Amino acid sequence: MSGIRLRSYSGHVYRFDPGALCLELLVTGGPGALIRHEVLHTPEDLVRWADQSRLSPTPPALRITDDDVAYARRLRDALARTVVSRVCGGGLPELGIEPADAADLDLVNEAAARPPLAPAIGADGSRGWADGPATGAQLLSTVARDAVDLLTGPYAQRIRMCAGDRCYLLYVDTSRPGRRRWCSMEHCGNRHKVRAHRVRRSGVEPAEQSGGDWPSSRAEVPAKG
Repeated sequence: MSGIRLRSYSGHVYRFDPGALCLELLVTGGPGALIRHEVLHTPEDLVRWADQSRLSPTPPALRITDDDVAYARRLRDALARTVVSRVCGGGLPELGIEPADAADLDLVNEAAARPPLAPAIGADGSRGWADGPATGAQLLSTVARDAVDLLTGPYAQRIRMCAGDRCYLLYVDTSRPGRRRWCSMEHCGNRHKVRAHRVRRSGVEPAEQSGGDWPSSRAEVPAKG
């Protein structure tokens, strides 16, 4: 089953498929209020994220340094501001996320300009990666190039934010009809159905639950503390 495993504020674990590698990085924390849900603290954390991501198979022998982790967080935050600004027409004041600026695009372009992970075809015809250890810089270049492709490609106008109450998860709608509304049908989609059912039965709008799904949801990547 595809998607990144997330844990909601209520403890429910579900899978969220944002439809793009670069958007998968955004569930690991972020700028503004998202900083309290940071899960990228060590090189091992970034390797675990790569294991969960849509990079399949995960490049073997990833050599990640502390500097790579710090760069990953900077790139992620720049991507978050860039995508939020694209979707919302600016920042998200309620989360303390500022609108993207030229420095954010410069950082994305800088990362994309570095050599990416090199794909390879195995003797059995399977997809893999070139022999030899891969670096954190290559991993993050691959993420940044995916962001460039997404933001300049045919699905650039299909990047959306979940329609759930106070759910800010971002995804690209790759469905043919283009009608995706939820981060996950097993989470926000199901909550909406339950809510609508209760309204039909009682005629009274139920009280909203406190909390939300991003930043209250977090990637299932162990964090320190």
